[in-house]
Order: sequence, then C-alpha cells, then structure tokens
Amino acid sequence: MKNVKTLSLAALAALTPVVAMAQDAAATPAVTETMDKGDVAWMMTSTVLVLFMLIPGLALFYGGLVRSKNMLSVLMQCTSIGALMMVIWVVYGYSFAFGGGEGPFWGGMGKLFLAGVTTDSMAATFTDGVVIPEYLFITFQMTFAAITPALIIGAFAERIKFGSVMLFCALWVTVVYFPVAHMVWDANGLIFNWGAIDFAGGTVVHINAGIAALVGCIVIGPRVGFGKENMAPHSMTLTLVGAAMLWVGWFGFNVGSNLEANGGATLAMINTFVATAGAILAWNIIEKFTRGHSSMLGAASGMISGLVAITPACGTVGPVGAIVLGALASVVCYFFVAVIKNKFKYDDSLDVFGIHGIGGIIGAVGTGIFTAPGLGGTGGEDYVMMAQTWIQIKAVLVTIVWCGVASFILFKIVDMIMGLKVTEEDQRQGLDQTSHGESAYTA
Repeated sequence: MKNVKTLSLAALAALTPVVAMAQDAAATPAVTETMDKGDVAWMMTSTVLVLFMLIPGLALFYGGLVRSKNMLSVLMQCTSIGALMMVIWVVYGYSFAFGGGEGPFWGGMGKLFLAGVTTDSMAATFTDGVVIPEYLFITFQMTFAAITPALIIGAFAERIKFGSVMLFCALWVTVVYFPVAHMVWDANGLIFNWGAIDFAGGTVVHINAGIAALVGCIVIGPRVGFGKENMAPHSMTLTLVGAAMLWVGWFGFNVGSNLEANGGATLAMINTFVATAGAILAWNIIEKFTRGHSSMLGAASGMISGLVAITPACGTVGPVGAIVLGALASVVCYFFVAVIKNKFKYDDSLDVFGIHGIGGIIGAVGTGIFTAPGLGGTGGEDYVMMAQTWIQIKAVLVTIVWCGVASFILFKIVDMIMGLKVTEEDQRQGLDQTSHGESAYTA
C-alpha cells in the first residue's frame, strides 16, 4: 500500500502542470477563426465584378477606341489574355505571389498547382480571427492577375502579333506581376514591410501596366500613318459603355480589396464614387478652357483617371480628399495625354501610360498625403505625412525600375523569337481579318 501511495503522489505531481495549463486555457479562451457568410457572399460578388471589368468592360472600352478594322483583335486579346492568366495563376502564379515563402521578392513554390488548398483552407482578412475560404481569396486575386496584362495592350493596339502578345503576357506576369504583387501585398514582401499603402493595386496593377505599356509602344514603334492619318475612335458609344462597365466593376476591385463587408468597405465604396466624379468634372473643365469644348472622350478619360488614382488610396483617405485626388490626377493625366505624348511623339495608342501609369503614380504618392488625419484620412495620431509619402515614393520607384527593365528585356526576347509587329500591309487591312479571319461589322 505504501508503494501504491507513493506512486499515486508521483503521478499527481506529474499531472500538476497539465492541470494548470487546462485552468489557464479555461480562463483565457483560445482565439478561433470566424468566417462570416456575408463577407463570403460579398467577396464572391466582388470577384465577378472584377471579371466584368475585363470582359466586357475593358474589351469594349478599348474596342471602341480603335478603328473598326481592329475592333475584334482587341476583344480577342482581352479575352484570350484573361483566360491564359487564369490558367497560369492556378499552375504557379498564386504560389509565386502568395505561396507562403519568406523571401522578400516571391512567394516560393509551396503552392504550385494549388497544392494543399482544400475547401477547408482559410485565408486571413484584415481583422484578427476573421477569415474567408482560401479558394475565394485565390479567385479574387486571380481576376487582378487577369486584367493587369490586358491593360497593357492598349498602348500598342492595332499593330502587334496575336501570338507575340500572348507570349509576352505569359512571361511578363511571371517576371513582373507576381514578384511585385508579392512585394506589395504579402506579409513577407519587401514593399509591404516598408509600410507602403496600396489598398487595391496602384503599384501592382496600374503603375506596372502603365510602365510596361510605355516600354512596349516605344520598342514596337508607331502605327503606319501615325501623326498623318485619321486614327479617331470608331465608336465613342462603345467606349462609354465599356468605361461605365469599368466604373461599376471597379467597386469589386476597390471595395472587394477590403476582404470584409464592414465600415472599411463603405469608405472604399464612397471614395470610388466621388474620386471618379471629381476627375470627370476636372477633365471637362480643362478641355473647355484648352479646346473650347468638353468631349465625351475626355469625360471617359477623366473617369478612368479618377478610378486609377483612387485605387491605392480608397481605403485610407476621406471622401473630400478622394475628390481632390481624383481631380488632381485628371489634370496631370490630361497634361501627359495632350502635351507630353505629342512632344515626344510616342504612339501610346489608347493612352495607357498617360492614364494608368501617371494616374497610378499620382494615386500612390497622393495616398501618403491624403491618408493624414488632418486631411480627413484614417492615419492614426502617430501618422507622419512626409515619412509615409517617402515610403510611397520608394514603392513607386521600385515598381517603375523593376517593371521597366524587365519589360524591355521581355519585349526584346519575344521580338527575337517571333517578332512583335505585324506587316504594314496587315496594318492597312486591319488585324480583324489578318490575325483572326473575321470582321466586327458587315456591310
């Protein structure tokens, strides 16, 4: 009995830490993950809205801006690029951008082919403990990866080979988009850890696309007859229809980037309204004073300028700041479209650099300014405007250099492999017929 008693005391002593841990756990409930069906429903809707931006929004916006003989080529490029990016994203794009790797420039290969992702896998939102299904996060980010390279094609519309643009986009997202997305949005990313603010893609999407567009239009060269022949848009009606679809879809782009249906999402929502409105009015006023009339093309251009500029800032600036930021972006974008492009004579067919590139830069830098609480932003009491603006400028510079150098090299590689530009005869006839064997309109 004595031995039994001794053993019992020893066993009790051994269990004492376990009992203490259990008591601590009872006193301090464990943090559990919470998934709200409202968040999930909103994010699913946002994902579809971003797809709506690409097809039919961007496709019709760009399609209306080109000549009728090239309408289908633009629609085909937007559609096919989107499809290609979706496949690449699943195979390795998601892993390269958000694969869990600890490197500052890419996410690693841990989630190639979406390895380990199931219907039970969760992705964190901005609120501790709140999650959404990882498949939903993957799909939402996939639509960003799909539309970004499609934005680039507007700079060299009406003159690039279909196969070449597909190859370039596949290489470009691999070398440029995925690393920049990781740097800006992943917790291990270089720019993320600087503290840069890019709520919905000012650097990742618009500066990236704008810089690649500028490089592309210079490397490929101008269209036949550029500066001599009439190259006016063939359908301003379709252009406005496409622009309006972009504005509607942009709520998925901006508001969806909040990842939750809460007060932060409503801030992004009102900013997406009013920044765009301010930009449209600013472009109307500029044109009235400089050209004697306000044009529909100008209003559409102002609309996209405002949307681009508010993209990185929509979750952190106040509505009044958003109006000012949208108007400011419209003024600077107009200057680049109407003055700088003509001065340097580069053929950016649909003003991708002038609007997306410049608007993205204005928005990214302006985010550092208008996030200040003194200007109505959400920055805390310890917010330092100049320090944050310098971080924003560094993020912009890294994006410009990374994208500019890599894009130039990739354009040259594709040109050596299969050539970039169609022949003069094909340009005269139009890419609808020469590249795709069909026409958008019949007599």
